[in-house]
Amino acid sequence: MATDLANSTSDQLEISCQSCGAKLVLGAHLRSTLCPYCASPSIVSRPPSPNRPSPTFLVGFVVDHEHATKAVKNWVAGSHIFARSDFKAAVPELTRGVYLPAYLYGAVANTRYSASIGENYTVTETYTTTDSKGKTVTRTRTVTKTEWRPLAGNHCCYVLDVLVSASQGVTNAALEAVEPFDLRALRRYADSFISGWLAEEPSRSQDDCFRLAHDETIAKVGTMLKNFMPGDSHSNLEYQTDLTHEVIDLVLLPIWTYAVRYAEDRPPIQILVNGQTGRVAGKVPVSAAKVTFAVVGVLLLIGILFLLFMAAQG
Repeated sequence: MATDLANSTSDQLEISCQSCGAKLVLGAHLRSTLCPYCASPSIVSRPPSPNRPSPTFLVGFVVDHEHATKAVKNWVAGSHIFARSDFKAAVPELTRGVYLPAYLYGAVANTRYSASIGENYTVTETYTTTDSKGKTVTRTRTVTKTEWRPLAGNHCCYVLDVLVSASQGVTNAALEAVEPFDLRALRRYADSFISGWLAEEPSRSQDDCFRLAHDETIAKVGTMLKNFMPGDSHSNLEYQTDLTHEVIDLVLLPIWTYAVRYAEDRPPIQILVNGQTGRVAGKVPVSAAKVTFAVVGVLLLIGILFLLFMAAQG
């Protein structure tokens, strides 16, 4: 149910539960909460502002708590061989399941480009060499060469479904690590969808998110151009892109967040689970000892092979 604002500060809000009347303290960047006394959901109604607009779309949760926790445990236990042993043995702690704010961006990209295009061709060459009996012999071989030619033109395309995190608690790189989301499941936002869930308000400005989306779109255009280039190879690709018909909408994405505490002297590791697909991502702490042993082992192996080679040479 929607709740009117009561008292507020820059860091928190005080609201009244509409079911039992209890006073609840809500973080300023949260949009919803559950009453600890009667378990009734409350959704805060705030007037929209340029940096805190109302959500336009939402992607619902598909992966439940049990499956998310199992996926995180398997991910931690199966992390790479250089991961710290105490991390691989740690038990992940559920922080929360939350609707994370993000901006969904799209634009038309008009690009002027230039590049050198390489076309391969083969020629047969004749050469002389010495055979096993010491005689000079003439032989032929096929050699691949490349002919280069300049290319310039215009490339126009739609760039859609660029997502950037609007939360200061989740970096854009961390969100990218659990993408993609199936945006065919987008729904028009309504308070009823987040009832009973935590939902975060944007804590990163729309201007910052717009710049992130703009830069990510330019990078996507660069990747498209590399795949678009004809020929067998290309080099010296240069391009300039103008973005028009830009649209940006606030969406809420389903995320399970976990913390892994593996050492008393180290901060916990944040692990995210895509609440729609179950994809898991996070930073794995590397064991310096394991890396050192691996480097020493490789050097020893190279040394042994070198000694064997020298011995074989007499």
